[in-house]
Amino acid sequence: MTGSLPAAVAAPTPLRNAAGQTVGSAPGTVDVVWADGRTEPAADGPFTATLDWAPPSATGRRDVRLTVEYRGDAVVDAGIRYRVDLAADPEPPWWLLPGAFYGENRPADCLRVYPRFAVDGTDHAGMVSDHWEFRADRAATPAVFGWAGEGGVALVADETTALGMTGLGFGHDAGRGCGHLHLTFPFREAPVSYDGSAAPGPAEVSTYAWRPGERVELDLAVYALDRDRHGYAAVLREEHARQAADAPLRPWVDVTQAAVLAAEGLRRWHYAEPGVLLETVAFDRGISGQDGLPVDRQAMHVGWVSGIPWAYALLAHGRRVGATADVVAAVRVIDFCCAELSPSGTFWGVWYRHRGWSQSWSPVPHRLHSRTLAEATQFLVRALELDGDPEGSRPAWVHAVRSNLDAVVARQRPDGNLGSTHHALTGEVLSWAGCAGLAWVGALAEAARWDGPDGAGGGYLAAAVRAGEYYAPFVESEFLHGAPEDVDLAPTSEDGYVAVMAYLALHRRTGERRWLDLARRAADWTLTFRYTYNTTFPAGTLLHTYRFATRGADNASPSNQHLHAYGLICTAEFAELSAACGDPHYVERAREALACFRQFVARFDGDFNAYRGMVSERYYQTACFQPKGMLLTLSHAWSVGVLLLGCEQALADPTLLVPPR
Repeated sequence: MTGSLPAAVAAPTPLRNAAGQTVGSAPGTVDVVWADGRTEPAADGPFTATLDWAPPSATGRRDVRLTVEYRGDAVVDAGIRYRVDLAADPEPPWWLLPGAFYGENRPADCLRVYPRFAVDGTDHAGMVSDHWEFRADRAATPAVFGWAGEGGVALVADETTALGMTGLGFGHDAGRGCGHLHLTFPFREAPVSYDGSAAPGPAEVSTYAWRPGERVELDLAVYALDRDRHGYAAVLREEHARQAADAPLRPWVDVTQAAVLAAEGLRRWHYAEPGVLLETVAFDRGISGQDGLPVDRQAMHVGWVSGIPWAYALLAHGRRVGATADVVAAVRVIDFCCAELSPSGTFWGVWYRHRGWSQSWSPVPHRLHSRTLAEATQFLVRALELDGDPEGSRPAWVHAVRSNLDAVVARQRPDGNLGSTHHALTGEVLSWAGCAGLAWVGALAEAARWDGPDGAGGGYLAAAVRAGEYYAPFVESEFLHGAPEDVDLAPTSEDGYVAVMAYLALHRRTGERRWLDLARRAADWTLTFRYTYNTTFPAGTLLHTYRFATRGADNASPSNQHLHAYGLICTAEFAELSAACGDPHYVERAREALACFRQFVARFDGDFNAYRGMVSERYYQTACFQPKGMLLTLSHAWSVGVLLLGCEQALADPTLLVPPR
């Protein structure tokens, strides 16, 4: 962001949006943050601070230059904070740190423990607080948004400045009924830090050593927004366009070669008897002298982290290139998943080598997760399409599709909710919370041609429409949550992928504009998780050494903070959305993601200590789970499979093969 600033103009006082409504204080305040955490106005100490505001751009962006000078006579450790107060409002503010924090962030009944906002939050041991500060590399775009009263404010800065990594923060003063946003140079993490576990880490204060007479210019931007929380989309689109030029993509191989490598990886490392795709396989095959078997996870989910979706990708590849071994392996995996359904009529959740088919990941006995089952069903429908005769060539597959969809339609509530978890034996819906059930919409809509003898029918499509209406408020309120099994009711990037696939399937089937609008809105929300810049990794780490470019990767979730490739599951949908809307932005972002994850696909045995065709699940871009710059040394079936799927979808659509900017 650093560069020349247009001629300064008077600061807006107060800060108003395009409708003229007051949304925040201006020009804002500048404070010094001392090493012990104390904060005081810059004017009260040995610092001077000036704010120069540029005229607003056509989008409402106001570039601001904060110039700080230290006039003390000895070196001092301190940070600088720029703060804007939001409008007073009796209702709690709504927050957004792209990819890292959404509204309250953690629903009160979510079992997973990670940072949560509450206006009366004082349970710091439980990671509940009325104020939070984070390092910028946790965010997919270094920005913090807040909405209150008649509108909102966004503050944006570079991930790193001359003072170090930037900090993004917000808070609420219940006494004043007022929230605020701030940028801190360099960052702080408070009231606690989050390392991916349920136990909070200590607050972290970083400072800069100021020398007498030192003068630093810090560039930032301020946006004044209207009441619609979706206003973030235009801001993030503009920030993406600004940052892309300084964030080069560095794919290691082209799309065709990536498909070859991924197909080999699935078949060579993950495919095993009795016709399964093992979920994880160790990079190191020499552990204990047993070819890595003590580390390999001898299990297969029916969908999500293994199973039918990635067998479908292998089937599509095998059919395209005429690879009989790939086709045979893919068909065997799908046959195995379809051969034994649960007593309730749906798929089982997970197969284990030592005990066979069982429930999903849950402490609740016999619990099956909707998203996992629905994703498997949707890709089973697509696998049947590859055979060209879904009613005759694969009767067990057709039976599995019908059994799953008939079962879930029979459980649908009158308001359209399809349930988030189900009992494997009785079919009872165990939880209606969250929007994991939205995943069934894509399967129902894509299978809707089987509703009746003339293909017009009403059963599956009608159920999909009812569900689409029920889950629409989750999209419209900018809080989709509950899709993955492993984070309970947390908002995740995977919720976005599910919503895009569901609403585009409805639009494809019905042609109704409402579904397209919801798909577009869901895509914008999904892209809040996608990195618009290349973070800087510590020197000597693996990701630094290999110059891993993070632009195009998604943060998995605020609870599961690492970069992952699951967004490639809707590569084709993003291209379809661009074509339907006449907007190239979505296909461009899909190309970026595909370019990003053509890094770190092993090209030969020994490549980054992996074997040819292996792909990791986790790239550690911030201080969560592992030190920044590390790579999880396990190959995941879904990570290999989703790369293969994205490549196959791109090879079927020339618009996806255009090199991203």
